[in-house]
Amino acid sequence: MKNVWIAFGLTLFAGISTGIGSIIAFTAKRTDYRFLSVATGFSAGVMLYLSFVEIFPMGFEALSKQYGEYWGHWINAAGFFGGILLIGLIDNLTPATENPHEIHTEAETMPLRNPTAPLPVFDQPATRSERTENSSHPAIAHQKLLRTGLFTALAIAIHNFPEGFVTFLAALEDPSLGVAIAVAVALHNIPEGISVSVPIFYASGNRKKAFTYSLLSGLAEPVGALIGYIVLRFLLGNEGGAIPSHIMGLLFGGVAGIMVYISLDELLPTSRAYGKGHDSLFGLVAGMLVMALSLLVMK
Repeated sequence: MKNVWIAFGLTLFAGISTGIGSIIAFTAKRTDYRFLSVATGFSAGVMLYLSFVEIFPMGFEALSKQYGEYWGHWINAAGFFGGILLIGLIDNLTPATENPHEIHTEAETMPLRNPTAPLPVFDQPATRSERTENSSHPAIAHQKLLRTGLFTALAIAIHNFPEGFVTFLAALEDPSLGVAIAVAVALHNIPEGISVSVPIFYASGNRKKAFTYSLLSGLAEPVGALIGYIVLRFLLGNEGGAIPSHIMGLLFGGVAGIMVYISLDELLPTSRAYGKGHDSLFGLVAGMLVMALSLLVMK
């Protein structure tokens, strides 16, 4: 039971990092895009290394005890590609008018933290009557921007459901493994918080609303963890509530697939877009190196 609370705590920490990204957007003097590039690359390195070196072998070990070495390999591989298929379907069915990982320029993010900064020029600027009265800075009441912000928040929330389950499941089996994944997911969520905050702020002129939607999109992770735990505990668990090892093995194969998909489809492209030169590669290798050293020290 202790591991359950640790797992929930780590998943909550990873989820609220979208709110941290929103706070950074509102308070930092300037957006450090190079840091975001290295951080998201680092997250990808951690996830890829853990997926192939730690989680995928854990799945095989559990499955081979139940089904033997030959079928253990086959079922583990099926779980891996099943995880990729699942997150791929979620990705393709997610409604979005814009890229959820859209990068905003310095001119676009500056008014979030400095009310005296000039508004950036958009395609259809708001008229005086369209501007909100409850903001310290006249905001662009642009329906397209609000729709973009809300759809971005929705897209990120839907993506965060499986991420929350991944973090929870890893921490449930091994808290130290859960810490590593939670940190990687948290770093990945920071730029997502910025992506939600920018369009909602310009549509409403309300910093509180922008922060709230940013935070809510991340809280989908502990919700995903809770739903996953209920399914595991009450539908797949045995009479004592324990989850059979072969079920955990299959889930670990799926978790590895989900993490690889997130790394290759979201993290690395975002990292390369934010950075210059080899920033993305430096972050990727650093994430793998830190994770490798951590695992070696703990053995």
